[in-house]
Amino acid sequence: MNRLDIIKAVARTLTTKGEASKAVETTFDVIRQALRDGEKVVISNFGTFRVKARQARVGRNPKTGQTVEVPPRKGVRFKASKNLLS
Repeated sequence: MNRLDIIKAVARTLTTKGEASKAVETTFDVIRQALRDGEKVVISNFGTFRVKARQARVGRNPKTGQTVEVPPRKGVRFKASKNLLS
């Protein structure tokens, strides 16, 4: 399922596809901004999104075998709710 499928499903409940698109986009924007601000996003009966910092490390280029420094960065982690899969 992709973003368009979600919009179509929401459009079945709302009056127009435009309203559904705006609702879905707004939801994603709010989640995105909260994660940028370092907040944890908890959606009941769905799961939790959080930002996790990754440390710098030494990696290896698989093509040449040369070692490469991989800089520290942040990534999003998702933990599904127990109710999501049951």
